[in-house]
Amino acid sequence: MNPRFSLVLCNYVFANEPWPVKPISMTIPFPPGGVATAFGRPVVEGMNKVLEKPIVMESRPGAGGAIGNAYVAKAMPDGYNVLFAMSSVSTIPETDIIAGKPVSYTTSQLRPIGRITSDPVVMVVRADSPWKTIQEFVADARKKPGKFNYSSSGNYGTMQLPMEMLKADQKIFMVHIPYTGAGPAVLAVLAGDVETTASGPSTVVQHIKGGKLRALAHSGEGRLAVLPDVPSFKELGMAVEYNQWTGLFLPKATPEPIVKSYRDALRAALNDNLVKTALNNSGSPIAYLDEPEFQVFWDKDIVKMNEVVKRIGKLD
Repeated sequence: MNPRFSLVLCNYVFANEPWPVKPISMTIPFPPGGVATAFGRPVVEGMNKVLEKPIVMESRPGAGGAIGNAYVAKAMPDGYNVLFAMSSVSTIPETDIIAGKPVSYTTSQLRPIGRITSDPVVMVVRADSPWKTIQEFVADARKKPGKFNYSSSGNYGTMQLPMEMLKADQKIFMVHIPYTGAGPAVLAVLAGDVETTASGPSTVVQHIKGGKLRALAHSGEGRLAVLPDVPSFKELGMAVEYNQWTGLFLPKATPEPIVKSYRDALRAALNDNLVKTALNNSGSPIAYLDEPEFQVFWDKDIVKMNEVVKRIGKLD
């Protein structure tokens, strides 16, 4: 649909009908059990206290998030479809180009509403594995090129990029095994199907505290409040710095009054003590950016992350 026609039509509808008059669909572009689900649920609960109609979370997984992202990017911009995206939303169009596929969506089709969290990833192994430190793991991987596998949420996703950074920096070779989301990727480590993965704190911290996983390093700076004994790659002299973030997006042509309603609802939710507690307990404190600041951040993120994707190149 022509974006200008969509905008005119939606402005007409909004002017003649109050919004919202029916439940809102929030697309989670990954399977249940991952980072997006863990963060999305308390945010939805907080926003539902403000909006007159409820937001209903709907999982639309596949293609590393591309299916769900494209669904919202191409949806009618009437305010009834919102995307809870992760940072892979920045790179998927570029990966489509690299793979020689039709572009599933463009970043220009989406309008950022607010950033919610921004976290490093934590590299983990099973607690009964022989590696107590990242240095031991790297040394072993260097001796056995191609013998170790790592899981991710999908090709070029938020779990693959930092692991590829580690491989390049430490000159090791591991086999990438993509799954359909962070939840299945972490389960693959727990089941012993792969040796390691790198995921956001929210999907691994309970397994670490429960004695099922061991954290080797994280991709941020300093120490994490939820895992104070885990060093960063940077602290250990490894050039791996990466944050995976979450945020809300709407179709680009969504009318301004609806955009404002979403911004207000998200801001209220992230100031809600119950939402703050839920996100803090998950290991991911709120890192809120309202639309103007989020747009500037996103523009820079698109450039930076696409440079990493281009270095990876085409995957078989």
